[in-house]
Amino acid sequence: MNKTGVKRYDIRIINEIGLRKDSKGELSSAYRLYKKEGPFETMILLTGASASGKTETAKALKRLYGINKFVTHTTRQKREGEIDGIDYHFVTKEEFLRLKAMDYFVETTEYNGNFYGTSKPEIGDNKVVIVETSGAKVFLGLNNPHIIAFRLIAPQSMRAQRMANRGDAPAAIQERLTNDVTRFADEQFKDERLINVDTAKLSIDEVAEFVYKTYQQKLKEVDNKNN
Repeated sequence: MNKTGVKRYDIRIINEIGLRKDSKGELSSAYRLYKKEGPFETMILLTGASASGKTETAKALKRLYGINKFVTHTTRQKREGEIDGIDYHFVTKEEFLRLKAMDYFVETTEYNGNFYGTSKPEIGDNKVVIVETSGAKVFLGLNNPHIIAFRLIAPQSMRAQRMANRGDAPAAIQERLTNDVTRFADEQFKDERLINVDTAKLSIDEVAEFVYKTYQQKLKEVDNKNN
């Protein structure tokens, strides 16, 4: 553990799963992140309660600005229209726990009875990663100024309608809404680096535009500070 309480990558595991060097023989993103050595990856981090607009914003960032999604692993069932390897890496709980035991993930969380994890091989430049509060804490705990974090917010009634529109069962909707009251409460997760975006007041393309332009501006500020 480092002083922030974030588990550092075990260099032996990184070597074992082939992450020290990339296909060009250069130090991989995961290895550089472990060593806290540049060039640091630049990433957009999106967090927020269920149906706050994270997935649709990530899709718009890809469509409008070419920002690739950091594809996370999950043990939940695929929703209609989702594609394995594009929306998520869908795995069984047994496979997820096996990978977790190998220290394959940057962070993992359990949410509504399913596991989610962001894997080290997915770390890359100019990507957007979607995480829950625990994942956001881990990424922000890396103290990488090139990771720009956004918290998407929307009224509970709007989020409930969005979940109904995507086909979630009424019981599942209520469970998510109830869990999110605690999980995403301000007192549970305060960090001045989080930029709030109200998705109720903007179209998804407008949210993506705000996120992208803010991301670019924040990176310029970091680069100017370091020069």
